[in-house]
Amino acid sequence: MERASTQLLLALVLAPIFGFAAEDYEVPRTEWGLPDLEGVWNFSSNTPMLRSAQYGNRQFLTEEEIVGLEARLAARDASGDAAIPVAGVDEAYNDFWIESAALGGAQLTSHVIYPENGRLPPLQEDAYVSDLTSAPERPVRTALGIVFATDGPEDRPLSDRCMIGFNAGSPVTPSYYNNNMQIVQNKDHVVILTEMVHDARIVPLNNSQHLPADIGQWTGDSRGYWEGDTLVVDTRNFNGLTNTFSNTGSSENKRLVEKFTRIANDRIDYEFTIHDPSTFTDKIVGLIPIYKVAGLLYEYACHEGNRGMVNMLRGARVEEQLNR
Repeated sequence: MERASTQLLLALVLAPIFGFAAEDYEVPRTEWGLPDLEGVWNFSSNTPMLRSAQYGNRQFLTEEEIVGLEARLAARDASGDAAIPVAGVDEAYNDFWIESAALGGAQLTSHVIYPENGRLPPLQEDAYVSDLTSAPERPVRTALGIVFATDGPEDRPLSDRCMIGFNAGSPVTPSYYNNNMQIVQNKDHVVILTEMVHDARIVPLNNSQHLPADIGQWTGDSRGYWEGDTLVVDTRNFNGLTNTFSNTGSSENKRLVEKFTRIANDRIDYEFTIHDPSTFTDKIVGLIPIYKVAGLLYEYACHEGNRGMVNMLRGARVEEQLNR
């Protein structure tokens, strides 16, 4: 019953986006007769993950709202850096690097499509929530967003420590930049390689069992299968050292189900469902259209020659001296 209701929900969500094009589209096949998902795909987006309260349960922007959004984005891009004068260190890290515009049309009011209000479901009473504005509770589970000085590297977010990218997932979520993934297939495996921190999830398609429950991993233990022309990836065994979603939860009880459905030559609809009964009172369903790019995925060498951690800690010590 749950699967049927979810499929109906997605059908209602997707139909206004691409009309009847999906019915006429013939999915390209590999030499094994499986849907061909290979290539480099971009999941940049200017759609918020969580819906603004002004839209209520409305999942789509109106045509007028889309035109207004595009005009605001064009005006922001035209103004360039002159709109935000910066100097010194900040001058080197500006909008030139930011990759936030979607390659396709902006129609969804949020990427979260369930619960119906596009927001996170209510939390369990004892759910863990990362505090991003005060001294962190160790272990630090958030991938991004700590805004205070820290005593040591173990207090920095996971992306600073090159443990996991702040958009690499699992699930993958649009962020500031490096919103690319490469999918590689053979008959028995799919590899999902994310650009940020260059993590590769190797997903067996051979009906093998998940690892024992006491073996946790940063991006979980994935197993996949085909449901018609949709690749379904079931991931469990997260190590508890990451948040379940956003800055909330401890992932040890998290289960993630991802679906990859190719609906056009240049587009895959990426759907994810998060289950964590120890954190949320309901599941979370998200939908992110991802688009094929004519390019290569280059190595993201987070550690090699990276002086960022040393300099962040050095800067924190200098700031402490100045504030005495």
